[in-house]
Order: sequence, then C-alpha cells, then structure tokens
Amino acid sequence: MKDETTRVHELKELTRKFREERSWGKHHTPKNLAISIAIEAAELLELFQWDDYSKRDQEKIQEELADVLIYCFHMADACSVDVSSAINNKLKKAATKYPSDVFNKDSDNPDTYHEIKQSYRKKKS
Repeated sequence: MKDETTRVHELKELTRKFREERSWGKHHTPKNLAISIAIEAAELLELFQWDDYSKRDQEKIQEELADVLIYCFHMADACSVDVSSAINNKLKKAATKYPSDVFNKDSDNPDTYHEIKQSYRKKKS
C-alpha cells in the first residue's frame, strides 16, 4: 500500500477489520482511544528526547507514527468522524486564523515567527 494509491476509507476499514478480528472494539471508547493516542504520541516524542532526528531511527519512527494514526482512525470510527472532511474543515479555519500573506515571512526563524504571531493577534483584538 502507498499513499498515492490508498484511500482514507481503505485505511479505516483495514484498522477496523484488525480490531474486530481481535474483539478489541469493546475497549475502544473515545476516552480510552484519546488516552491511547496520547501514550503513542509520547512514545513517538521519546525518540526525539535526546537527539535530533536520525535516519537510524526511521523504522522506529514509522512504527510509532503508525500506532498514533491507527488509534486516530479508531477514534474517528468511534466518534463517527469523516477524516477527510475534518482535516479539510480544520485547514480552512487555520487558513483564516493564520493567513499565508502574514505567516509566510521569515518562516525559518522561530523568533521572527513568534513576533509575527504576537503582532497579528494584537491587530485582531
């Protein structure tokens, strides 16, 4: 499977089937899934705790990211969320909140970005 040829609903169905084959669905409440997402995200974050990203960590990063995404698909299923619509709607809101004509200046410099964000928020209030 590759991103270029796989649809979101196929991934949701793949993860749903895996879960159903093991009868894990009874444990997949929104609360439990939210906790699991946070735990798996922390495991992903742990890979970066003392070192910068390294190609030697690629396989482990892929595994931990997959765990996060799998739980996210389970959460979407449990909460009847259409993932594509949710992402599209969130990006539309973010585009309004962070217009590209304001937030693309000196994006490589975190200090400049912070200043731009503070200045923009002051103008909006």
